[in-house]
Amino acid sequence: MIEFCSLASGSNGNCYYIGNETDAVLVDGGISNRRFVERTESAGVDRSKIRAIFVSHEHFDHIQGVKVIAKHLGVPVYFTYATYNEIPKRRRPSDVRFFDGNIAVEISPSITVRPFKKHHDAIDPCSFVISISGHNVGVITDIGVADQECQQMFSLCDAVFLEMNYDPMMLQYGSYPQYLKTRIDSENGHLSNYQAVELLNEHASPQLTHIIASHISAENNSQTMVLDMLHPFDERYTIELAPRFAAGRRFAK
Repeated sequence: MIEFCSLASGSNGNCYYIGNETDAVLVDGGISNRRFVERTESAGVDRSKIRAIFVSHEHFDHIQGVKVIAKHLGVPVYFTYATYNEIPKRRRPSDVRFFDGNIAVEISPSITVRPFKKHHDAIDPCSFVISISGHNVGVITDIGVADQECQQMFSLCDAVFLEMNYDPMMLQYGSYPQYLKTRIDSENGHLSNYQAVELLNEHASPQLTHIIASHISAENNSQTMVLDMLHPFDERYTIELAPRFAAGRRFAK
């Protein structure tokens, strides 16, 4: 059995839970510990199973609460060296471990975290595929372009938190300043709805069963647009939109 859910997803904070009967990991800790506790309880997540937190990059919406969350859980936090050095000292956890962006980390006999480098405007950003009890769960967000390595890692996934950040027309004609529009739409920005669907169409594994559309922009996207883009996949996959201000549904398979 594996279980997974989004505890926060978007520019207000990001935190994803992946576990099995005995062990679990978090990817990112971008919400306060109070919110983290509230959302694990609302989702029915057993916090005592969490063994480690992996940080994808240094942006505030991914590290805001990681120090306090890790302290309360009593678990280590994994960074690349470059990411750790970019984090303000006051936000650095006490129990720190380091990983290389291309080398898998075994957390328990049944959980291995497989990082891979990604395109984003951070010092050393990584995404992850968590291999757990014979399944692969991807956390593929904050990524400007799905390069060959991303495509290969995505093709391993049985379930995926997949970024669908923006609609290009909404971004183009929206209220953001031009520099920010350019950043979001660049190869070091975020995945659009169309890029995410292209990745699904061209590289989804036959074993893929669950898609959690993640990091959906409140200003440059809409839930209706995301659901319309994913409608052709309704009969093939279980689909959810990760909420911005609440825990998502806890899936088990």
